[in-house]
Amino acid sequence: MIRNSVIFLAVLLATSLMGTSCSNKHIDNDVLEKEFENAPKWVLTGHEEGFFSAVGSARIGKSGMQFAKTAALAQGRDELARQLSVKVESLVNNFVLQTGLGDDQLVDRLGKQVSHQVTQNTLSGSHQKDVWISPSSELYVLVFMETTAVKQSVRNQVISSYKSQDAEWQAFKAQNASAKLDREIENVFGK
Repeated sequence: MIRNSVIFLAVLLATSLMGTSCSNKHIDNDVLEKEFENAPKWVLTGHEEGFFSAVGSARIGKSGMQFAKTAALAQGRDELARQLSVKVESLVNNFVLQTGLGDDQLVDRLGKQVSHQVTQNTLSGSHQKDVWISPSSELYVLVFMETTAVKQSVRNQVISSYKSQDAEWQAFKAQNASAKLDREIENVFGK
């Protein structure tokens, strides 16, 4: 019992020390406002309308601008991949469940498989759209992909995945699921 009390007090002390040290960090809103007062809208929102996009950033240091640009571009592409993966898995899971074209195991496998393939195929088509450098030498890069290319890749990968499973492909064709798939893609990625 004494041992438990000592452990409890040690945890309590550590927690209070962390809280005290974290509270010493103060964010000056005036400095932040000056840092971003001339920033393009996409720097603050993380995307630009009409595109599937993300923002990456990196500090311009001793390695120079090109190194920072490469790092920011890689970070932006990582964010695109994360966003795309989440959207595609959700789309595929909803589509399969709505159409009744598979069991739970197929839903999970198909969602992961299509998400992986779409992300691999479409990220190679991502491009830098814009760059902004903050007053404190932080370089921001807007990375984008054409939404039509993303939608076509999703469609192709879902159909390809179904074709590899003969019974599911027959059910897919029998239900005229292609039109349902197109509607679901439009709902998730827009027109």
